[in-house]
Amino acid sequence: MGAVTDAVSAEIDTLHGDDTAPGLAQLALALARSIDDTDAATARAVAGRELRAVMTDLRKLAPVGEEGDAVDDIARQREKRRAAARDVADG
Repeated sequence: MGAVTDAVSAEIDTLHGDDTAPGLAQLALALARSIDDTDAATARAVAGRELRAVMTDLRKLAPVGEEGDAVDDIARQREKRRAAARDVADG
């Protein structure tokens, strides 16, 4: 695989694109392969524009992450403080 195909494949995996929109995921990979396989600048530009649109749609359809936001960070910090307080209380 080429560099564009590898990058698109990795992003599709991150977005769970094969689960949420398998057709769009396969279209994105086909466009990425066409970019990797051609030397024609015009063909690359057209495929790149279409790939960008397909990836935008895949990102919109991606499931919302369940952790990693500020609220989760605060909850983790609070749990650490509580664990430390329990350790101090236990001796």
